[in-house]
Amino acid sequence: MSAPSTDPAPASAGWRLVLAAVLAAVLTGSACAFFLAALEAVTRVRFAHPWLLFLLPLAGCAVARVYHRHGGDSEAGSNLILDRIHDPGGGVPRRMAPLVLFGTLVTHLFGGSAGREGTAVQMGGSIAGGVARHLRLDAAALQALLMAGMAAGFGAVFGTPLAGAVFAVEVAVVGRPKLRALPLCLLAAFIGDRTCLAWGAGHAHYPIDGIATVGGWLAAGGLDPVLLGKVAMAGVAFGGIGLLFAESCHRLAAGLKRAVPNPVLRPAFGGAAVIGLFFLCGEADYLGLGVWSPDPEAVSLESLFASDRVHPWSWAWKFAFTVVTVAAGFKGGEVTPLFFIGAALGNALAGVMGAPPELFAGLGFVAVFAGAANTPLACWLMGMELFGAGYALPLGIACAASFLCSGRRGIYRSQRMGFSRPAWFGPRGSENRPAAGDRDPK
Repeated sequence: MSAPSTDPAPASAGWRLVLAAVLAAVLTGSACAFFLAALEAVTRVRFAHPWLLFLLPLAGCAVARVYHRHGGDSEAGSNLILDRIHDPGGGVPRRMAPLVLFGTLVTHLFGGSAGREGTAVQMGGSIAGGVARHLRLDAAALQALLMAGMAAGFGAVFGTPLAGAVFAVEVAVVGRPKLRALPLCLLAAFIGDRTCLAWGAGHAHYPIDGIATVGGWLAAGGLDPVLLGKVAMAGVAFGGIGLLFAESCHRLAAGLKRAVPNPVLRPAFGGAAVIGLFFLCGEADYLGLGVWSPDPEAVSLESLFASDRVHPWSWAWKFAFTVVTVAAGFKGGEVTPLFFIGAALGNALAGVMGAPPELFAGLGFVAVFAGAANTPLACWLMGMELFGAGYALPLGIACAASFLCSGRRGIYRSQRMGFSRPAWFGPRGSENRPAAGDRDPK
């Protein structure tokens, strides 16, 4: 693996860069608090009025028209933030934050299966870009501040500031984290998270306490190698699903662009397909965010951690709903649905392997995301922040195995490869972007 890059901001930025990061983090944390409250509200409205699903095609077209007429570069979403980290010349438009907030709330109000990380990251990047322009920071400082904004948004929306900071420095170039920006990202992530909590925002908890002793996790005198082997095999499966998800999103999006050249009409086909999937499976469990449901019998992220019941195909249904939603251009991102897919897949694998369902749900929760986003370290830290440091070893094995089996291309097209991956990652040339194009100094 190549040495970490030693970019992005020179020491001359000094206190102005720190001040900018603090200001961007406070604003991003506040925006995320509003977003989480609004997302909860529109989700409750959707549950109360299930007929809203049938307006999803029209709602998607309305959002696409707004983006087409007023969005400009904002249409690129999280990939635009990564592009500006690689080459900050064009900046990030201020309009990105309100547009993605509006688009995501519409997606969830009408039942699209999308996430919330894309919204938080884009709001953080847009706010950081605006602060940089106001303080007239140079290009190198803008790179660092964009990563700080990403860290603040990710840390605030999930309540995982350590993972948010590492995600921001890890995601742009795989294998070559931008470590010089890490202190600034840590500062921004913790301030963003604290600000979000100060506004009264809450985060879901997924307890797996006590599961570590089930099934012989702690054998007499040491760790149970049989269960560790099961964790590694599950990690391979998590990586394969992460690869399949990324490829499915990219290929379906490309196919829809060829079949429906008009971007305003594209969400209509995706929305109709979501409605068709709803009738095909006969359940509303896979619509929307999927974190909770008023139906105690429904499959949700909360239910996957609350009982020993095994759901063998829930991951596949959520996979299909999400790929169609994201590929059709609905806003919100992929990460929370990836949490659902991973947790449901872990639950299913636990049933096959005779392992603790909650433990494997927790492993899948972070490991599928690690493979799909090529961010194993951030996901490992997220697992410890969510489930406890006592699970560091199985989380690390699952995330590492997933990353090693997840192919050359992830969910972010503007992500670059910072090292040569083994042949089993897929044919060369399938990376999102070549590392040779990275303009950051090594």
